[in-house]
Amino acid sequence: MSEQIISQLFNHRQKLLAYVQTKISDITLAEDVLQDSLLKALRATPDLREEDKLLPWFYRILNNAIIDIYRHRDSRERALGAYAQDRELIPGSEDEAVLCACFRELMPSLKAEYVELIEKLDLAAGDPAQVAESLGINRNNLKVRRHRARQALRQRLEETCRLCAKHGCLDCTC
Repeated sequence: MSEQIISQLFNHRQKLLAYVQTKISDITLAEDVLQDSLLKALRATPDLREEDKLLPWFYRILNNAIIDIYRHRDSRERALGAYAQDRELIPGSEDEAVLCACFRELMPSLKAEYVELIEKLDLAAGDPAQVAESLGINRNNLKVRRHRARQALRQRLEETCRLCAKHGCLDCTC
């Protein structure tokens, strides 16, 4: 029975591929989706009760595979966006030359965990995933701690440097 089902699906291969291509513009990805769906169908043929509903059943398998592709793509883009955002916050060497040097003197006045985060993430340009793992916390918790650490440092700078800190603390003379 499974051989008949697979041969019927192969008879409709061009039509099925054309359908997938309307949803996914990349031809090689569309081919992969069709091949993966054919494999899923082959494994699931014992569950198919009515052979006359073969094509609607297979289209459901194809649609689920296409949805999975879009979910994976969106997930990857969100992850890359978050990574790019984390990397943008790290000052470059030209930025470090004009940053206020007061913050180094104020670091000991912060909580030890805040100092550690600022040193590892901002000053040493550490990888957030590795830092979170070394601290035994998840990435979201790390982001919250990092935000609080920066906020505490900003508050100390504003208390010490006053107007300079509120306007970016660049080329500080205090």
